[in-house]
Amino acid sequence: MKTKFISQLQAGLSLTDQFVLTEKTMAHKKDGNSYLNLVLSDRTGRVKAVVWDNVDQIASQSESGQVVVVTGHVGSYRGKLQMVVKELKAAAKDEINPADFLPVTERDVDHMFERLQKLSQSLQKDCLRDLFGAFWSDETLVSQFKHAPAAKKMHHAYIGGLLEHTLSMAVLADKISEHYSGIDRDLLIAGVILHDIGKLREFTYDVAIDYSDEGRLVNHIVIGIQMIEDKIKAIPAFPEETAMLLKHLIISHHGSRELGSPEPPKTIEAVMLNCIDEMDSRVQAIREFMAKEDPGEKWTSYHRLLERHFFRGRPHD
Repeated sequence: MKTKFISQLQAGLSLTDQFVLTEKTMAHKKDGNSYLNLVLSDRTGRVKAVVWDNVDQIASQSESGQVVVVTGHVGSYRGKLQMVVKELKAAAKDEINPADFLPVTERDVDHMFERLQKLSQSLQKDCLRDLFGAFWSDETLVSQFKHAPAAKKMHHAYIGGLLEHTLSMAVLADKISEHYSGIDRDLLIAGVILHDIGKLREFTYDVAIDYSDEGRLVNHIVIGIQMIEDKIKAIPAFPEETAMLLKHLIISHHGSRELGSPEPPKTIEAVMLNCIDEMDSRVQAIREFMAKEDPGEKWTSYHRLLERHFFRGRPHD
């Protein structure tokens, strides 16, 4: 069983414990000899690791995504913790507790889902209410929706993260639709709720969040369109234009072809959906980044993806 978490690691510590082998990459030293770069994770975070000795043997004993038992010691490299691994083997299944490895939303998933259902029931168009009736009557899908993460790493990357992200966006969409005139509130909220529905199948998340084969090969936008089309087929006389506009919201929600959308937003509702998605995911990502930083510092460390430091304010006594 697991006894030491990544958040508890300190330089100089020796240990034998369970971690998820999140990444494994073979590399070569200047003399031509091989070594392994690893990323180990649990529900409290991730740590980089390296294997210098018995590289081929250790590489053959495990696969990415497995829970492994690691023996080694913790050091420091370029100012960050790094584990030097001496031994590594797959953990026995009956000794694995999945709760040790996946972070979970702090919010009540049943309450969040009830709020999302109420928003879907508030839509005026019968066809869209029927569509959500088809989704929410699918017990397997609802269970997946309550548990799925919204991402592998960037934001809401935890159990229940997709539901939390979707509800936050839906609440924002409801408020914003009141502010601007001429907005199709029904279409916007429906698009928000379904924009990432394909992530139910894009990710696997038993002991680690990773991409499924379908996720890597097909992508959550395409999967989401397939799921929506499957539900629409069972609804008599579903309006073709409504179906087309709804699918455009899903297709365009990343905002541009460069960011993964087959088409950029071409309706006001699609533009709004992209902006709401960007705002909610960006704010959450920054908050998660800040939460991992030293609370005694006024500024965060440099965020490489967003290319800036963030001001936290002066620490309180």
